[in-house]
Amino acid sequence: MIPVAEFKQFTEQQPAFKVLKPWWDVLAEYLTVAMLMIGVFGCTLQVTQDKIICLPSHEPQKNLSEAPCQQLLPQGVSEQIGGLRELSGLKNNLDLQQYSFINQLCYETALHWYAKYFPYLVVIHTLIFMVCTSFWFKFPGTSSKIEHFISILGKCFDSPWTTRALSEVSGENNKGPAAGRALLATGTSTGAGPGKAGEGEKEKVLVEPEKAVTEPPVVTLLDKKEGEQAKALFEKVKKFRVHVEEGDILYSMYIRQTVLKVCKFFAILVYNLIYVEKISFLVACRVETSEVTGYASFCCNHTKAHLFSKLAFCYISFVCVYGITCLYTLYWLFHRPLKEYSFRSVREETGMNDIPDVKNDFAFMLHLIDQYDSLYSKRFAVFLSEVSESRLKQLNLNHEWTPEKLRQKLQRNTRGRLELALCMLPGLPDTVFELSEIEALRLEAICDISFPPGLSQLVNLQELSLLHSPARLPFSSQIFLRDRLKVIYVKFEELREVPLWVFGLRGLEELYLEGLFPPELARAATLESLRELKQLKVLSLRSNAGKVPASVTDVAGHLQRLSLHNDGARLLALNSLKKLAVLRELELVACGLERIPHAIFSLGALQELDLKDNHLRSIEEILSFQHCRKLVTLRLWHNQIAYVPEHVRKLRGLEQLYLSHNKLETLPPQLGQCFGLRLLDVSHNGLRSLPPELGLLQSLQHLALSYNALESLPDELFFCQKLRTLLLGYNHLTQLSPHVAALRTLSRLELKGNRLETLPEELGDCKGLKKSGLLVEDTLYEGLPAEVREKMEEE
Repeated sequence: MIPVAEFKQFTEQQPAFKVLKPWWDVLAEYLTVAMLMIGVFGCTLQVTQDKIICLPSHEPQKNLSEAPCQQLLPQGVSEQIGGLRELSGLKNNLDLQQYSFINQLCYETALHWYAKYFPYLVVIHTLIFMVCTSFWFKFPGTSSKIEHFISILGKCFDSPWTTRALSEVSGENNKGPAAGRALLATGTSTGAGPGKAGEGEKEKVLVEPEKAVTEPPVVTLLDKKEGEQAKALFEKVKKFRVHVEEGDILYSMYIRQTVLKVCKFFAILVYNLIYVEKISFLVACRVETSEVTGYASFCCNHTKAHLFSKLAFCYISFVCVYGITCLYTLYWLFHRPLKEYSFRSVREETGMNDIPDVKNDFAFMLHLIDQYDSLYSKRFAVFLSEVSESRLKQLNLNHEWTPEKLRQKLQRNTRGRLELALCMLPGLPDTVFELSEIEALRLEAICDISFPPGLSQLVNLQELSLLHSPARLPFSSQIFLRDRLKVIYVKFEELREVPLWVFGLRGLEELYLEGLFPPELARAATLESLRELKQLKVLSLRSNAGKVPASVTDVAGHLQRLSLHNDGARLLALNSLKKLAVLRELELVACGLERIPHAIFSLGALQELDLKDNHLRSIEEILSFQHCRKLVTLRLWHNQIAYVPEHVRKLRGLEQLYLSHNKLETLPPQLGQCFGLRLLDVSHNGLRSLPPELGLLQSLQHLALSYNALESLPDELFFCQKLRTLLLGYNHLTQLSPHVAALRTLSRLELKGNRLETLPEELGDCKGLKKSGLLVEDTLYEGLPAEVREKMEEE
């Protein structure tokens, strides 16, 4: 006998593949096993027993074709003599070799091919059915996807995070506030079902869903390793979905093999019904063997005809049932859209409304999974949900960033506030809100922040920075921050990404916005209304605005400082500045200005003006600054100013004047009439000489002349006896006047990069000048008298 196990290689599959075999495929598999047994049994009989037995026919040849073979049987006479039967019949005078020859010859010529090859046909057709059923599990283009899907499905089913997520949304896992950070999951409920294969087993069998459902969940800690594994699963599912949804090769292959089985079924059914009657017990045989045996006609007995006829009808019955399952499969394939799969019921049951519907091969495999057990797709859906993924990330974050670790990152910022800075995290840890001492929170490059109700625990929070970190703020948290937050920094690629709740913080005093307007909206420069910001005093906007946003006038009554940094984009319309009646500080940096805007001269309360990094060439309008009677600081640095007009003398109240990084070659003598000037910075220009009138600046404390072409200094300069800082580095000076001794309060003197050969020993009379405040080459310093150096080195 040939064991059926020899044929298992045709249907051998991984045990885990059973989840992709619906009931009709399982039934068809059992039917093919039954049909294969019929074929193998018939083949075994063919090999081990005589196939046909023939006897010569004594009837005349003319009647051979007319008389049935039954009539050719030898009619023996039996007589009962003394209780014994005596048989008599015709003698043929044939030996054993002649009978064997006739048997083989009649088997090949007289027996119908269907009766001869019936068992072999059964085996061949059954093997074809087996191949058709399992072909998509073996074909390289489909088997790789199936194996990958089964692998991910098993890991998703077994993951502790799956049970955790489902129990959370179903209300099975009730946890208090203190346990909000605990990473809870079921570690044993999904890991000990009968579907687990033994340790020595190479392939892992999926957990039986029935067992996983009936076992009560055991709540344990979800450790860091399990959290990382779940995180990796989310990434695998995302990539697998993108890969599988691109095509429908699995769906097409399954349809093709089903259609092939249906066609094969009809062919087998038709020819079997036609030829099954050819299996006959008696077979008439006529062969030209008279010269060898003396007979030409024979009556043959097909020894297995009776059994084969029964097996044939049994085989046809199995084929009919198999065909019905194939037809049902076709009906199932075409009566509903299997290339689309909706998780609507899962969304309704779990509350995860963001689970997306899938299509193509991904959808088809999920439909097959549902035929096995819909629990698989439900647990798999957890890893398609962004909400579930964000929850996992949050739990991992809470596990990694403990309150103790966060406290180590606390430090004072430039404003003196206790600040916590977090950068490039996948989310915002809930543990942040346990640090009630935080005064400033800086979040940079953190995606999709959602402030929880725990934000109300940060009772000392006054400053918030959102740098490329989109944030959602619940209404309850908005109420908490509305009157508490004083300073907020917001930076995005585009200003339209700025959260709208920012403009509703009515207690806000300082607002810093950075981002670009879309090109089509840059000229209009429309900004959200600032009416709610009743206490706003500082507004900074770094963008590409074509004009001052109209909404700035919403805070005109209390805005004290306005900074517009345009990154080189030209600012055209500034008329709205006239409405800022109480503005004290104005910065128009990199705004492409070629002249000083006239709107500035209407700002009667203006105290500081910064026009850095523009295209100013002429500042003739400086005369109009006399209307700004409170102006004390004027920054015109980093421009292209070639000269300073004479009427700069009108700015009697000016205290600080920055003219560095321009193209000045001379300074007007009238500059010495700005008697209130305490700081003058004309470094990084082309000055060759200084007017002696600078000695009239008796209030001057800081004078920066570095990086010019000065060859000498007027002696009158040293009349500025309040001078504390004198920067003369990188000029062409050949000597320093001994009159420097008059600068008794000088504490910092820069002389590096000049052509000096010696330093005057009168430097020792500058009582405030120490070695640390003297910036000069070491050789020049060593050339000073020893007593001067000792005096400078004294603490």
